[in-house]
Amino acid sequence: MKITFIGLGNMGGPMALNLQAVGHEVVGVDPVGGPDGIAMANSIEEGCVGSDIAITMLPNGAILRKVAADVIAALPKGAVFLDCSTVDVDSARDVAADANAAGLGALDAPVSGGIKGAADGTLTFMVGGDDGAFETAKPLFDIMGQKAVHCGASGAGQAAKICNNMILGVTMLGTCEAFALADKLGLDRQAMFDVVSTSSGYSWTMNNYCPAPGVGPVSPADNDYAPGFAAELMLKDLGLSQDAAASCDADTPMGELAKALYDRFVNDEGGMGRDFSAVLPWFSGRGRADS
Repeated sequence: MKITFIGLGNMGGPMALNLQAVGHEVVGVDPVGGPDGIAMANSIEEGCVGSDIAITMLPNGAILRKVAADVIAALPKGAVFLDCSTVDVDSARDVAADANAAGLGALDAPVSGGIKGAADGTLTFMVGGDDGAFETAKPLFDIMGQKAVHCGASGAGQAAKICNNMILGVTMLGTCEAFALADKLGLDRQAMFDVVSTSSGYSWTMNNYCPAPGVGPVSPADNDYAPGFAAELMLKDLGLSQDAAASCDADTPMGELAKALYDRFVNDEGGMGRDFSAVLPWFSGRGRADS
């Protein structure tokens, strides 16, 4: 299969390499270049010639809309446009409608698993779009990830990702608050982990991505909070969740508070460029008067 991969950053680059490693012909398009070993095209038009599928991994909905116009014009009829970016639901639906009108299949398939998951080929894909396009892309999901869930029509993948990451942001804040409280109560962190990870406080943020260094499986906390999933990306996703909530009149007070806390952490408290779990040392250094 010939694959055009547009957006070869920390996530897209490893995903493209994994596809190429099993024999697919991958052509990259990115203004700042791509990883060693990926052939690069000079333009989207050039990269899409003869492609069976175009994959995008882009920062936001505005950029997706701009890139999509060029991709849709360049792909041959019958090809599939697979967007793996995390963007707003309306952008995903509008791009899919334009692609379908041009005779293309279209999927919105944001991912979970971070940079490590992209490198290891263990991402989870949340997919929206028609059945035929999903079946075409499924072998590629199996290479790049461990699971792909077809969530429904166009936009459903983005809806699932937004809801998932709202839970993730809220849960990480709660986990970090609890560790900071345990510290001030004199409770050993390892004891805290041993209790919570096997009782009703169990969560992915505690058991798989523990924010306390030296406790639980290795996580970004053990690498001075170098980002596996940057705090500013969590802030972006929480912003998407609140925009979506406003658009459908959903009451999401925990999501709203999580967004406000990550906004403060990223923009006022040195969280930019750190992992989203680095709110633990931030909470540990605060008292009630700092709220």
